[in-house]
Amino acid sequence: ARWLTAVADALDAAAGELVPLAHAETHLPEAPRLQGELKRTTFQLRLFAEVLADGEYLGATVDHADPDWPMGPRPDIRRVKTAIGPVLVFAASNFPFAFSVAGGDTASALAAGCPVILKAHSGHPELSAKTGSIVREALIKAGAPAALFTVIFGQEQGAKALKDPRIAAGSFTGSIPGGRALFDIANARPRPIPFYGELGSVNPVVVTEAAIAARGEAVAQGYAGSFTLGAGQFCTKPGLLFLPEDHGLTDALRSALAGAAAQPMLNDRIAGGYSSQLSKLREVPGVEVVAESPSDSPAFTPTLLATTGKQFLEGGATVHEECFGPASLIVTYADQAELLRLLDVIEPGLTATIHGEESDVDWIRPVLPALARIAGRLLWNDWPTGVTVSWAQQHGGPYPATTAPTTTSVGTAAIERFLRPVAWQGFPDALLPEPLQEANPWQLPRRTDGTR
Repeated sequence: ARWLTAVADALDAAAGELVPLAHAETHLPEAPRLQGELKRTTFQLRLFAEVLADGEYLGATVDHADPDWPMGPRPDIRRVKTAIGPVLVFAASNFPFAFSVAGGDTASALAAGCPVILKAHSGHPELSAKTGSIVREALIKAGAPAALFTVIFGQEQGAKALKDPRIAAGSFTGSIPGGRALFDIANARPRPIPFYGELGSVNPVVVTEAAIAARGEAVAQGYAGSFTLGAGQFCTKPGLLFLPEDHGLTDALRSALAGAAAQPMLNDRIAGGYSSQLSKLREVPGVEVVAESPSDSPAFTPTLLATTGKQFLEGGATVHEECFGPASLIVTYADQAELLRLLDVIEPGLTATIHGEESDVDWIRPVLPALARIAGRLLWNDWPTGVTVSWAQQHGGPYPATTAPTTTSVGTAAIERFLRPVAWQGFPDALLPEPLQEANPWQLPRRTDGTR
């Protein structure tokens, strides 16, 4: 916990150097975006220090010997979680602090007690090197082993490290093709390892008639702001907007986008991918452009498209998949039954949002199971592009949102990815790890003989 806090303090102290460097390499604005993201990074490091002090993450459980156990005489058996081993973290491009060198994966793996090898992203190499140097120096000064944290560079080096038999787990945030390739490497090893990849998400938003009647203009403005935020380069960007037929929001949506300026994207590769995917969307029969901001660089311009539910069902993968960048697709639905059919064909993702009113509860209730089936986080009258770091947060979902839908990469539960349970049966107290000793010297929350 002291090591994590030392890293957070060192990063905060270096903000004046790190933020301008991040801006130069990613084109993201220094304020409030990068300054806020660095604060998020150091906050989550300190939050994991609190997780360690709390101790519940260890899941310490004690079953004393019981000769009268209904399954037959029970031996003394005690279970606790331990570090899984060295973790290889692949940094993301779109969050140069919070999902990069000292980001959530690094923080949660270190908190679990795992050495970390960080494969830097090619989109911000100088920032990665500088951040890595600060993290490593802070850890060593705080008393950590010198080899606890290392940064490596290059795609080949990353793949080579993932194949190394000493690596016990991998984590990744990025594209579906890149993440799937690494996931396959992890599973093809002679001894496969867990690979926690966050790959892609369309993040549908459902709006009811009552919500439009009550606050349609506010919904339009909120949606436009959410899908264009950060040039649409958030994994939680709402990519699909399900509106009832004859919704009447077209003018409000155009007005909301009228002042949206073209924004530079993180790098040429991402910009090229966005331009290509947007061109494919435009060519799908029945897809029309509702609004786009005037600009000499249309690839970086917020664009809103629309189609009907029937055409969406017939449009194939292009209209169902994520378009990473400032574009989104409106899909109109005739009634609840058609909405459920539409939700049934979209790819699972990280989030699903519903904008409704209290008067809608009977109409909304049958829709919620469909949303819960395809997303790890459900939102009511909010927007998915805000992902706070907390104890209850869930940032994950069924594939392709993640390769491990039972886990999260944001929030305190992220530590669970890098822990492995071990049961100790029949050991004398002097040989048990401290969390399992009879006197409970660390004063951990434990379950003993079935009782908390």
